[in-house]
Amino acid sequence: MMKRKLYWSFILATFVITGCANNDNAMNDREDIVNEMDPSTELQAPRDQELNDRLGYVRYTKDQLENSDEINHTAKMDRTEMANMITKMILRSDNFNEVATLVTDKEVLIAYELKPEAQKEYASDIAKKTAMSVMPRYFEIYVSDNETLIQDIHSLHNSNSSERNDFDNTIDTIIKEMKKSPQGLKQNNMEEK
Repeated sequence: MMKRKLYWSFILATFVITGCANNDNAMNDREDIVNEMDPSTELQAPRDQELNDRLGYVRYTKDQLENSDEINHTAKMDRTEMANMITKMILRSDNFNEVATLVTDKEVLIAYELKPEAQKEYASDIAKKTAMSVMPRYFEIYVSDNETLIQDIHSLHNSNSSERNDFDNTIDTIIKEMKKSPQGLKQNNMEEK
């Protein structure tokens, strides 16, 4: 009888410990998500300032690129880093209180809250040109001062481009709403499609 009570006590203690461990993991996951979304989190500065200041240069011959490792090499882009860079650059302007940027495989969506004295057209031009200065030219860039779109963009922050079909309708809906806002000043007839 004593062995049976000891056995059940041991089983119960194991469940309690396991449950607490799972709760800690869930709390850590939540903290990671909050930290990821915290715009005040700065990227670490390079340890070697000289490396940061150095110019980038490479040179290859056609034969060097023909080797087996390079034949299947594809260019990769850190979309989170690009969104981070665009957002911080836009916030350096005095016109913006909050900016949310989503970089997909073919679009950049930027929603922002303006300061009351900001001019909408001028601010949209800053946001759009900032993204254009960072991203490859084939990306479509949409901007909006509609603050409710910040949350819509946020809802996609954990999405994956390989699951594009799952959120394509959401992206299209956001873009339709963004097009209702100014999309930057027209520089010439070729600038806006």
